[in-house]
Amino acid sequence: MMAGDVLREGPANHAVATSKTFRQMARIAGAAPSSEGPYVKRVIKHTDVTAIAERLAQTTVAERAAMPGVSEGRAGQLAAGAIVADAAMDLFGLPILEICPWALREGVILRRLDMLSS
Repeated sequence: MMAGDVLREGPANHAVATSKTFRQMARIAGAAPSSEGPYVKRVIKHTDVTAIAERLAQTTVAERAAMPGVSEGRAGQLAAGAIVADAAMDLFGLPILEICPWALREGVILRRLDMLSS
């Protein structure tokens, strides 16, 4: 399957990333820390993702863990995640992504709560 097959309806007009990898890369790129709250708009540019992926590939896990927003437990997988993120943004032609403060787990919980209240 090619990226064009996924984009049958045309290019996205608003792309959002929900993973910790994207949140951590956005923080490295200068986005607001999570302590500023979930409603602060955070974005990351593809050019920043490319530069961060290249930088992370040349660092140790300890060096990554010392970067802003990077947790020690995820520092080992961040370089690989950045490479995949760079490729995905390239394939889908996404120059910028908005960073969502929540991820799949929160979505599943919210959907379940909606089902319980119906």
